[in-house]
Amino acid sequence: MEALKKNPAWKGRRGPVVLVIMDGVGYGHFKEGDAVADSKMYNLTALTAKSPNTKLKAHGKAVGLPSDEDMGNSEVGHNAMGCGRVFNQGAALVSKSIETGAMFEGTAWKEIVSNVKNGSITAGRAPTLHFLGLFSDGNVHSHLDHLKAMISHAKKEGVKRVRIHTLFDGRDVGETSALEYIDPFEEFLKSLCDNNFDVKIGSGGGRMWITMDRYGADWSMVDRGWQTHVLGTARQFASAREAVETYRKEIPGIIDQNLKEFVITEGGKPIGTIEDGDSVIYFNFRGDRALEITAAFEEDNFDKFDRKRRPKVCYSGMMEYDGDLHVPKRYLVSPPSIDRTMGEYLAASGVRTLAISETQKYGHVTYFFNGNRTGKFDDKLEDYVEIKSDVIPFEQRPWMKCAEITDHVTEAIGCGKYDFIRLNYPNGDMVGHTGVYQAVVCSMESMDIQLGRLVKAVDAAGAVMVITADHGNSDDMFEHENKTGAVSLKADGTPKSKTSHSLNPVPCIIYDPEYKGEYLNEPKTASLNEGLGISSIASTCMQLLGCIPPEDYDRSVLKM
Repeated sequence: MEALKKNPAWKGRRGPVVLVIMDGVGYGHFKEGDAVADSKMYNLTALTAKSPNTKLKAHGKAVGLPSDEDMGNSEVGHNAMGCGRVFNQGAALVSKSIETGAMFEGTAWKEIVSNVKNGSITAGRAPTLHFLGLFSDGNVHSHLDHLKAMISHAKKEGVKRVRIHTLFDGRDVGETSALEYIDPFEEFLKSLCDNNFDVKIGSGGGRMWITMDRYGADWSMVDRGWQTHVLGTARQFASAREAVETYRKEIPGIIDQNLKEFVITEGGKPIGTIEDGDSVIYFNFRGDRALEITAAFEEDNFDKFDRKRRPKVCYSGMMEYDGDLHVPKRYLVSPPSIDRTMGEYLAASGVRTLAISETQKYGHVTYFFNGNRTGKFDDKLEDYVEIKSDVIPFEQRPWMKCAEITDHVTEAIGCGKYDFIRLNYPNGDMVGHTGVYQAVVCSMESMDIQLGRLVKAVDAAGAVMVITADHGNSDDMFEHENKTGAVSLKADGTPKSKTSHSLNPVPCIIYDPEYKGEYLNEPKTASLNEGLGISSIASTCMQLLGCIPPEDYDRSVLKM
């Protein structure tokens, strides 16, 4: 990797460039439900008023997703910001692999199918192909169309028995939409069943209650998932619909992502336990919430919880979730090959870097920002800091760890050790996903207090601050009718909460208190290039560091 060329016209600054990623904070399209606009964000408002600013695209094709109807997410958002270009991302890659048939011609799929086709009948049942993953069409972690295509193809290839382990969403789709997916899916399964093909839902639960933990924040989620999907020890029901309806009656107000675990039984016995000789496909294409359950299946020396029984299975992920550690060992679709990231260029150029967030977004500001790469490019030049997140529902602590992150960053800005600092405030996304409006407003105002502290540190050090986001979320907290835009109401007349990401643009604000005239710097949007996506953040930061961005990077927002 060659070092970046220096810009001889850049006059330098005393302090570092500070990239502030306000996760899940966009510009709302509707007045009702825009918790960002509804919050008293005095510091963000003041920065916007006195600094050049613009809006950046953070969804759809601007971040490598198949269409502009697809919500952005933290994974692809940080990829785009960190690599400075747009790569086709998980959903698009998987869809193409299915459409062309490449998935089914690959070694991983053939091994998965061969394992169950050639296995022997044990305890009165044929070897089983299990599908485990997020049960929705949110297209952030998974898509039901991918699951349906694989089940159908498995039947064509002669697989006899299939079980599906459903992780309900309520986060990237409607918060209580589970039955809208279960009922048509059950009809789809019935259309496939015959004397030679047995396919059923075997277990399930909410994504934030079982299985889909990330960054080691709460391994008890994975433990509950293992007991449910593998051991079949959860509460028993006759159908997935019955499980959902029962939990909703017993726990008023519960939303899909928090639904308790269940197994489906026939004759008093779970129908979907995972046994020796079975095959398992984890069909999520996004990596952050796939690594821990993958470790439980694949690692010999596993100590996060007592697995009690570890079946000998043929396991595959949808994609390679960690390209450096090569996890999982077997995967159906290769991830995008992201090279020459901003982090790699900065390391080659001798730029001293700090990356920091709390646990919930630590992997985003490191692993995803670095192009799905674990570890540092240069141990001597880079420091990564993780502030441990609370293991508690975020609506109960909506301020999260933004103050602790700021404690560390304000000191880092003034210490003279770093040239570039990037940080992620998770509040807008993680609290936004709870659907609790009051908590989201609290989270925004808490974060805004910390922005004020950053401004003081930037002023004192003569630094430059770039404020942006990876996607929208807290800016769109109510469901709206498609045609009229009116707020959708619950039976009690209150707004129906929206817990998914938005399709809204996100901020880009350049705060440069010791500006020296190298670029157009006036407090209006016309001062910056418009119509760009968040992939332009990389070139922007490189220019503010006094470097010339690579020619194939998406252009900077700065008018030099």
